[in-house]
Amino acid sequence: MKRCAFKMKLKPGFEAEYKKRHDRIWPELAKMLSEAGISDYSIFLDEETLTLFGVQKLSDDNPAADVPNQAIMRKWWDYMADLMEVNPDNSPVEAELKEMFHMD
Repeated sequence: MKRCAFKMKLKPGFEAEYKKRHDRIWPELAKMLSEAGISDYSIFLDEETLTLFGVQKLSDDNPAADVPNQAIMRKWWDYMADLMEVNPDNSPVEAELKEMFHMD
């Protein structure tokens, strides 16, 4: 199992809407993420900077690299694009974070 973390940026004033939409995550999106080997997935918000911090576990044999090609993922990105900083294809502007410490 591999852990990975990343950060994204929320636009000002959209904190409640971002939370609301994730509280109602589409079942077909959750299923696709799970089938892609993604588990124990959380997103945290730094309210001072509006930085979103995501952390997830990936199974050793995960096909997660294919997630951006999935229609349901692209549909979710389009749905979320008004709330966050995004690339031209509406995928979130994302930066991978380097793990510096872990304790089980």
